Amino acid sequence: MKRFSTILIPLAVAVATLLVLFLTIPKADSRIKVVSDEGQNYKESVHFVAVGDSLTEGVGDETQRGGYVPLVADALQQKYELASVEKDNYGVSGERSDQILKRVKKDSDVQNSLKSSDLITITVGGNDLFQAFQKNLNAKKANQFNRSIRKYGEHVSDLLTEIRKLNPQAPIYVVGIYNPYYLNFPDIKAMQTVVDNWNDETQRLTTETTNCFFVPVNDLLYKGIATKDSQQTSESSSSEVKNNVLYDKDNFHPNNLGYQLMANAIQEKIIDTKELWLMKESK
Repeated sequence: MKRFSTILIPLAVAVATLLVLFLTIPKADSRIKVVSDEGQNYKESVHFVAVGDSLTEGVGDETQRGGYVPLVADALQQKYELASVEKDNYGVSGERSDQILKRVKKDSDVQNSLKSSDLITITVGGNDLFQAFQKNLNAKKANQFNRSIRKYGEHVSDLLTEIRKLNPQAPIYVVGIYNPYYLNFPDIKAMQTVVDNWNDETQRLTTETTNCFFVPVNDLLYKGIATKDSQQTSESSSSEVKNNVLYDKDNFHPNNLGYQLMANAIQEKIIDTKELWLMKESK
């Protein structure tokens, strides 16, 4: 027993000494950085408001769900595991920029939705361009449409200003227009130039507005998607060339595939700017 005590006592002293040293020596800073999950700062639900013409309403969408709007909403909800994406669709077929502006100024439902929105999309310009073509049927040069473009630009500038008054922070995504006649009238180069100039004006206006972004879609839609069948058709001299991303009944609005292409472009821009609409407000 005595021998056992002589061994145990020194051992206990050594252990106690080590414990004291461990508790009193300052700990070194850890070199392993723990990356916090950014998703923890995401909102649980977001409010998505779409304003515009027939492309927002979803004309040509045979599912009758509302064109690109539900496609974008569903994609965002799935990607960020949101509890919900509340969506308000204020698209009205046939409306020009001045008519959309008037609705935003007068319609209390639209105004209230915009005030509470987290992100906003706008489709505008297609009907303005169509009206300009009707007024200039004999026009042969693109610069003959400059006056119409300036007038359109004034309306869009006022529209963006009005929306910013209602909601100073929510990002705005303005969708460009496309040329639905390109495949059937490829020789009328002035027509595509006018479309390009129209889009240039819209893009210029978005750069003058805080947190406002232009979403080009012409290159996605004006030629359709090339397939073997479409190549064979284009080689035929007598048959009309069909754009396979446009609605069969009018060959003007997107079909289901066309709206999916639009939605992809819109949601890509929205995702790239998620810090403007997805993050919880810091307290």
